Amino acid sequence: MESAVDSIWGALVLATLAGASIPLGAWLGTFHRHIMPDWLEDEARHGVVAFGAGALLAAVALVLIPEGSERLAPAPALLWFFAGGVGFALIDRILGKTGGRLSQFLAMMMDYLPEALALGALIVGDPGAAVLVAGLIALQNLPEGFNAMREMSQDRPVPLWIFFVMVPLGPLAAFIGVTLPAEQDALIGAVMMLASGGILYLMLQDIAPQVRLDNAMLPPLCGVLGFGLGLAGDLFI
Repeated sequence: MESAVDSIWGALVLATLAGASIPLGAWLGTFHRHIMPDWLEDEARHGVVAFGAGALLAAVALVLIPEGSERLAPAPALLWFFAGGVGFALIDRILGKTGGRLSQFLAMMMDYLPEALALGALIVGDPGAAVLVAGLIALQNLPEGFNAMREMSQDRPVPLWIFFVMVPLGPLAAFIGVTLPAEQDALIGAVMMLASGGILYLMLQDIAPQVRLDNAMLPPLCGVLGFGLGLAGDLFI
């Protein structure tokens, strides 16, 4: 009983610390002063977008798909993956018609919540892996919070409290991951595969096109760096 309580508290603390980088990244995204030459500021901004894209790709390839497909048979895993892609294509189309700029924000939350769910499911059997997943989530959330704030505030200012409100959702997902009965593993797997398909769609449709900058190598290299750090975390698990 004591071990189960320790696992719950550990999952809540890790998910909260990982989620804290969301408002931190968003706060950094509120600075619009020209503190660098124009060319360097452009490269830095595109580089952060690319880094976030690389980190998202790492989340899909190294955490969500492996953990999700392990809990499902191949056919349901593929079905949920494609359902995520199609579902978020429809959401993106609706947002596009209403003029919304939420692709980065949606991708961030679709990454944060299923990974927090995985963190909760992992901490019971492998606390070390849960700590590394929490570090990976925090690493991803920082540039994703930055990118989401910059994207959403293009037309009008966005209050920072919106990003603070998102933080407690991670511990809630981690709590569900810890306490959900083992026979509900398929449900966790379905959520992870659904998120994977949705994230991949948003990356290819809305995020990756923002990375390219004429005559500049730094932004795509930042994408490689973002994925490489995610890969490093996976290799050390």
